[in-house]
Amino acid sequence: MEKNFRFTDADIKKMSDRFKILSEPSRLKILRALSSGEKNVTEIIEKTGLLQANVSKQLKIMERNSVVSCRPAGLQRFYKIADNSVLDICYQVCK
Repeated sequence: MEKNFRFTDADIKKMSDRFKILSEPSRLKILRALSSGEKNVTEIIEKTGLLQANVSKQLKIMERNSVVSCRPAGLQRFYKIADNSVLDICYQVCK
């Protein structure tokens, strides 16, 4: 059975950008850590086992692409998933 998808060029660009975000294992680990709720960088490091520099770098990329959002609180920054569609994609792939 053939499916007829009618994606615009803008849709294709958006999908490509999302798949690029999801192609990095470190980002997927961060998403997994954040799937249970908001966390600060230290908590993300503990949950993922990644180095602080890598976590910070990946969070910046994800924030710039509106995948996560950041809430400053004093000296700490708390991150949460801002675009749940990335989790939907992950769940579909792992079905």
